[in-house]
Amino acid sequence: MSVEARGPDVAFPSFSEQGMSQAALLIEAERQSFFLWAPVCLGSGIAAYFALPEEPSLPVAFAPLGIALILRLAVRSGTIAATMMMALILAAAGFAITKVRVETVRAPVLTKALHSVEVTGTVTMVEAKLPRGQRLTIANPSIAGLASTDTPAVVRIRTMSSKSLAAPGDRIRIKANLSPPAKPALPGGFDYARTAWFESVGAVGYAFAAPTIEGHADPNSIVQWYRRTIEDIRQAIAARIRAALPGEVGEIALALITGERGGITTETNNAFKNSGLFHILSISGLHMVIAAGAVFYSVRLMLAAVPRFALTMPIKKIAAALGIISAVAYLAISGGQFATVRSALMIFIIFGSMLLDRPALALRNVALAAFLILAIYPESLLDAGFQMSFAAVTALIASHEWLSRLFDRNRKPSPVMHVVIFFGEIIASTLIASAAVAPFAAYNFHQSQQYAVLANMIAIPICNLIVMPAALIAMVLMPFGLQWIGLVPMGWGIEGMTWCANKVGALPGAVGHLPAIPELAFVLMIVGGMWFLLWRTRIRLLGVALVIAGLLIAPWMPRPDILIGQKGLLVAVRDASGKLSAAPGKSTKYDLERWLEYDGDSRSGKDAKTGDAFSCDAVGCIAHVKGATVAVARHPASVTDDCLNADVLILDLPKPEGCAVPRAVVDVFDRWRNGAYALYLDQTDDSPEPHVRLETVAAHRGQRPWSVMPERGAGTLPKPRILDAPPPPGAGTVGQVAKTAEADSEPRSSAEVDPGEGVEQEADDANADDGQ
Repeated sequence: MSVEARGPDVAFPSFSEQGMSQAALLIEAERQSFFLWAPVCLGSGIAAYFALPEEPSLPVAFAPLGIALILRLAVRSGTIAATMMMALILAAAGFAITKVRVETVRAPVLTKALHSVEVTGTVTMVEAKLPRGQRLTIANPSIAGLASTDTPAVVRIRTMSSKSLAAPGDRIRIKANLSPPAKPALPGGFDYARTAWFESVGAVGYAFAAPTIEGHADPNSIVQWYRRTIEDIRQAIAARIRAALPGEVGEIALALITGERGGITTETNNAFKNSGLFHILSISGLHMVIAAGAVFYSVRLMLAAVPRFALTMPIKKIAAALGIISAVAYLAISGGQFATVRSALMIFIIFGSMLLDRPALALRNVALAAFLILAIYPESLLDAGFQMSFAAVTALIASHEWLSRLFDRNRKPSPVMHVVIFFGEIIASTLIASAAVAPFAAYNFHQSQQYAVLANMIAIPICNLIVMPAALIAMVLMPFGLQWIGLVPMGWGIEGMTWCANKVGALPGAVGHLPAIPELAFVLMIVGGMWFLLWRTRIRLLGVALVIAGLLIAPWMPRPDILIGQKGLLVAVRDASGKLSAAPGKSTKYDLERWLEYDGDSRSGKDAKTGDAFSCDAVGCIAHVKGATVAVARHPASVTDDCLNADVLILDLPKPEGCAVPRAVVDVFDRWRNGAYALYLDQTDDSPEPHVRLETVAAHRGQRPWSVMPERGAGTLPKPRILDAPPPPGAGTVGQVAKTAEADSEPRSSAEVDPGEGVEQEADDANADDGQ
């Protein structure tokens, strides 16, 4: 049937009815997949909230949800429009619940560094840290000289003393240096302050002396009693594991059982990362499935061995119920990271499906687990562990469903084929999971592991057949003091996995270093991957096109020509070879290493800090980048000349009046207020003079609760004064002296930055945790 469209002697046939009919059939064929998109829609609303440049008010946050509900009432049920409106409702709900979550966890955040202040409070968590000391999480602290309304709800302090013996529930007093949670090291970098906000952590710091234990705090609620009891159990388990397995083998065993990884050395962590085995060190789906699955199959086997039980009792459901209980216990002692919560939810849903006589292994269960986590903890969408965990599981189950339809699963394989299938599944699962998490690894960590398949082929059988079953035996026997029966063979397995990690991680080219990729490329790859995995008909192939488009865009991320750190006068420029070269002198190692990581550069911070691109003297440094002169002034003696000759001027003191020649000036106040800077130098044929484009951490973060910046009138910004210090020897004649900041106030110059300020260590730990 066609309808003529009248024009000048032309008739165009219309196939609108046929097209609508085909669309209706296609939608009907995909109707079973609609639920799989529920967490995607919810997550899109959460992502929209975090993408805002300014914090919305509660009415504004709930307005889209109200509008979406009204639109849904305006359309007829069962139509395409109704389906689209439900997707809009879920997205609007994600936006609203994120705002509610932000307000629920709202707590004061430290606005400036405090030095040698007395902190008292109750320890809620203790994490061992190498080479010595602990990291203490302190709830409801009191900080000397700070009003109660300005005191954070939670403080984390790294103790550097080997005599630190604080335990959960202890009421302690400690003298520490405190700072606000760390800002990103560069625009668009990892924001630890945002992560800390959702944990109500308002200050981090360090202390050289051990805390004074004043007593044991009494729990004021059931929740506090539960947390204290769980932490006591965790500490008791840790003591018994360390007694049976001293050294790093015991620390790895502790990580696999309780999730505490602080005792594992940096070298071992790097070996597991470089070999593609780091997922083994974090409690996730692999460990939860082995532990709960072992309970399920053991109970079912024992009940099936008794004919009376096998014939009269629902032994499968009994085993499933005990599997759920074991998963709850494992979750309780594991620290409750998002990867562990996701794995536990999956176990609950799988075993719950058995209790209800429903299919257990299905994408619907993954979608339900993701939906529940996002609804309760919307900030988990930004957690790399959450992203990689769900990406891997979704890809594995979707592939399993496709392969099950492709191959006949009812045929009994021979014993030889059992072995082939076992190792084949390890290879296939590693390849599938690696492909699924590759965009997230590139976007968050800028790395890829080239020999992950080889390492997993060796380590996974050891983990499945020796380590985790032995860990389960140790936990069952621990109440009787016989944990060594399981821990000793567990230690043998751990030594085998560590050997594998060290050997594979040390192979030439084991780690690929990738530069940062554009957000558009990342989004295209993720949307394309989900489109391919979640749909069932041929329209899924459109996802492949989106992934290819993302891969084509990925290499075109512009890289900054100049990077300026917030703390100290850390400056790096891109040299003639295209690599970053940092100016020599005192600087922040953590920030420089993040810059190199973002750049896809495998060099260490020490290697990049040669200053080859700079010419330095006693008062500052000069570099030339894309025809622009970059001056780093470390003393007032160089300011006059630099103001006259530099295109980009970076000052460790306030900008003097009349410094008008440079196209960009970044002084100590700019760095303090805006954080790190990234400068891009653009040249065109029409204008040979370089154009300077600036990006700052503050601009990227926007005006959000976790990124509030103090203003000049807030009383925390120091008044500048004139420096009367003489120039260093060889500095030459001093022109007009510049202004700088008070030595005892924020912001501090590079010479005054304390290298052990603790914020860098805190952010480093957070980045490591995200690799789960």
